[in-house]
Amino acid sequence: MGQKKDLTGSEKSKIVRYLAEGCSSLKIAKLLKRDHRTIKRFIQNSQQGRKKRVEKPRRKITAHELRKVKRAAAKMPLATSLAIFQSCNITGVPKSTRCAILRDMAKVRKAERRPPLNKTHKLKRQDWAKKYLKTDFSKVLWTDEMRVSLDGPDGWARGWIGKGQRAPVRLRRQQGGGGVLVWAGIIKDDLVGPFRVEDGVKLNSQSYCQFLEDTFFKQWYRKKSASFKKNMIFMQDNAPSHASKYSTAWLARKGINEEKLMTWPPCSPDLNPIENLWSIIKCEIYKEGKQYTSLNSVWEAVVAAARNVDGEQIKTLTESMDGRLLSVLAKKGGYIGR
Repeated sequence: MGQKKDLTGSEKSKIVRYLAEGCSSLKIAKLLKRDHRTIKRFIQNSQQGRKKRVEKPRRKITAHELRKVKRAAAKMPLATSLAIFQSCNITGVPKSTRCAILRDMAKVRKAERRPPLNKTHKLKRQDWAKKYLKTDFSKVLWTDEMRVSLDGPDGWARGWIGKGQRAPVRLRRQQGGGGVLVWAGIIKDDLVGPFRVEDGVKLNSQSYCQFLEDTFFKQWYRKKSASFKKNMIFMQDNAPSHASKYSTAWLARKGINEEKLMTWPPCSPDLNPIENLWSIIKCEIYKEGKQYTSLNSVWEAVVAAARNVDGEQIKTLTESMDGRLLSVLAKKGGYIGR
């Protein structure tokens, strides 16, 4: 009788069946034409079963070490759990335990994005706040551009997925699939626009002024009364196409100059209330992780979302300016959030 090295899966199944029928190991060896020692070894190994996993005792964390971890987490908010525990010289703690401990004292959150503010920026923000502290902000037109992509901001397509269910499939495209540049303004409780910048047009000084002529001036500003035009203050940020000599001179020829053109401090999107309007619109057009297949479809979504923003919401934003100025002064020019 030949001796083979390993039993096949079929042979193992037959051994189990023969054992259930009451056959001895010697008889099974003859039936399978295998060496008796091989059959006997398989039966012995099967009867031994799997070895029980010996759990190592977990490292106990003292109250003193917990306080050290809490201080380290506050100093290193973007560090991993391993880095936090290593900085406290606490070793031998598994990842699951580290995360459980940190969840009791902290929350996983994304880092906030904000423009860099140096000493000069803060001084200019304070000077700006003092200059416009007594301004009637109901007469200020707050303007800005926003870019919307087909896929929306990264990290927004998240949600609760039931157990046993697969997450929805999202299209993956470079640069978010392309996008549309949108310009709009808000004044008191009124929304100006939104207006779409022509696809492929890069906004330099000349194209920016031409865009304002074709949209803002022809479609909105021209219809206003002389008294309104006399009192309106035009606000724009310090983008190169806005703050250039060409754009400033062009706006001056349109009657928007000196006190009618608001000076703007550097690195200050948190002071512009229209940024909050962009957030409202983006939350609406990208809700439930929605994606778009064409630039026209995302533009139509922007227009529909803008129409749903009522005058009271806009008024709340424009009336928030007094509080923003006071916050800037209280924080000595520091970032105030949106």
